[in-house]
Amino acid sequence: MNTDLDPEKGRPIRLTPVAPGVWQVILGAGVTVLGPLFGFLTGTILGTERETLGMSPIFLFLFLGFLVAGAGLGAAILGIRRFLRSRMTAAN
Repeated sequence: MNTDLDPEKGRPIRLTPVAPGVWQVILGAGVTVLGPLFGFLTGTILGTERETLGMSPIFLFLFLGFLVAGAGLGAAILGIRRFLRSRMTAAN
């Protein structure tokens, strides 16, 4: 049994913040991947029997999923740009 009041000394842990833009890249990539999948899933759930705006729901929601994916890709690209700019200013 250890009766010392001081905790054992181990390797020191140094917490460093994540570089700016990294979370934006991760979230943008996730939205880019999942946007068309959820669009296709939503269109499949609604089925092909009824029409929405004169189109099949699968086509319509897949197209909307691609638009959401494009916005996610734009966010990821802006995050990469932000990350690279922060590395350039840190190097100078």
